[in-house]
Amino acid sequence: MRTFSGIAASPGIAMGRLCVIDRCKTVTSEYPISSEAVIHETARLTKAVEDARVELESLKSRLSETNGEDHLLFVEIHLMILADERLVTETLEIIRTGLISAEGALRRTLHRYRETFAKIDDPYLSERISDVETVIERVLRCLSGEPESPLPQREGQIIIAAHDLSPADMLQINRNNVLAIITEIGGRTSHTAILARALDLPAVMGVEGISDLLLDGAAVIVDGLSGAVVVDPDQETFQSSLRRKHHYEYIEYELLKTAPLPAETVDGHQMYLRGNVEIPEEGASVLAHGGCGVGLYRTEMLFMNRAVMPDEEEQFLLYRAMQQAITPHSLTIRTLDSGGDKLLDGMDQAAEVNPALGVRAIRLSLNMPDEFKKQLRAILRVSADGPVRIMFPMISGMEEVRRAKELLEEAKRELTASGTPFDNKLLVGVMIEIPAAVTLADLLAREVDFFSVGTNDLIQYTLAIDRSNEQLSHLYQPLHPAVLRSLRRVVQAAHDAGIPACLCGEMAGDPLYLPVLLGLGFDELSMGAGSILRVKQILRRCTLERAASIAEGCFAFSTAAEVEMYLKSQITMDVAESID
Repeated sequence: MRTFSGIAASPGIAMGRLCVIDRCKTVTSEYPISSEAVIHETARLTKAVEDARVELESLKSRLSETNGEDHLLFVEIHLMILADERLVTETLEIIRTGLISAEGALRRTLHRYRETFAKIDDPYLSERISDVETVIERVLRCLSGEPESPLPQREGQIIIAAHDLSPADMLQINRNNVLAIITEIGGRTSHTAILARALDLPAVMGVEGISDLLLDGAAVIVDGLSGAVVVDPDQETFQSSLRRKHHYEYIEYELLKTAPLPAETVDGHQMYLRGNVEIPEEGASVLAHGGCGVGLYRTEMLFMNRAVMPDEEEQFLLYRAMQQAITPHSLTIRTLDSGGDKLLDGMDQAAEVNPALGVRAIRLSLNMPDEFKKQLRAILRVSADGPVRIMFPMISGMEEVRRAKELLEEAKRELTASGTPFDNKLLVGVMIEIPAAVTLADLLAREVDFFSVGTNDLIQYTLAIDRSNEQLSHLYQPLHPAVLRSLRRVVQAAHDAGIPACLCGEMAGDPLYLPVLLGLGFDELSMGAGSILRVKQILRRCTLERAASIAEGCFAFSTAAEVEMYLKSQITMDVAESID
């Protein structure tokens, strides 16, 4: 028996035979060329890029025939990366100046991309390097002349293991006999992981050595809850995992029964539970898990890996696909939250010493009003098809809100002049993510229709903690008294102004925090789809009065550890009383 550890990327437990797929990187070599050979290498690269494009277009056509329009966005993303002029021009420049082969130049271009993405502290954006790598590997294969190898078809209940799997690979999996996937690279926020969760396929990623061909055919257990992979398990381990599998599936079955039930407390207080999403494919999962729409739609993906900013029509089509995926529920679209430590190639950005505190989010959008209005017009156009809300990220003062609203009004006038329909009463909100916004919450509340607290950044900025720094991770404390006082102040300011207070950070998806957030008075929580049912279960066992009492009790303590101990003791007490 051998046990491997990885990242729990998609929940569930599966048992089957390991099917190892040889998806290792194309073997290429970098070799010097003469100046006379530059034209030849340039032609080789251009042809390989075109061949890769033809392959993707063919795949898109095949998938549309078998799956309809579902999940085609992943192929579209790879086509967009392939169409990025910078990808080709940089590689051509390396060929010309470095006098090296097309393969070597393309590998160097990929290395530059990796260096850039490695500096991004947002996991959702840093994982996008996997899409760039997949596209470049496809071009390298075309350069080498290797044929495209389809996923092998095997009989029986199998679990696929590979160095890496692209979203395109995932979409071609035979769901009748593939029970789970394991990869050596990738993480929870990669597109492959997101798609695995959308397809309810258990997945563990980052498992070194699992694609060893000698393991092919071995019995294997995949635990997408803990991130464990067991090859050739003994009888005791198998039986223990089987019990865990049955228990998990029973709990999921019981939880799914609550999906259509209202998200309300025992005494009838309603709370909106919505989903955080990045791609339209996640919309169906939000609804299946009982969510009532989307509370945070991240739009950054559309702006990445490209030399030219996306036009209004391209944005409109993607936003509309998201809206249609969750209709008739509400869609909350966050405007571009990029810049600084996040990658945006479509515009020139000066290097910043401290990008986390630099030109990013609403600051970046206001610095490029014409591009900002493209996004605003696209969002407004989608609002004609169903309920849409818009929110501005990283607000620090009144001037930013007022200027953003002015540009929104300009966008409305432009659409009106062209006869384009939109919802003129579209709700406008701001994200509360930095201490300045907390301090000004009472003033900001007079300017907008709702607040949405982004606790990930609010905790980071309030406590001056880099959440990606492993040495400081123990100081990243959601229950820190300063954080709780900030949340209370924001909710009070919102309610005094008669607007709802929402929360869309990771705190929203942790059932432990539900009594506190409910007791503080939050009207809406937005989280990953997989957390909705568990949070709803706790919510339906609470009373508003009891939650308010627990929340108030938290303020009697001076450290996060004391607050957490108190909170757990209160929950344990409530569970014991319910059993009695």
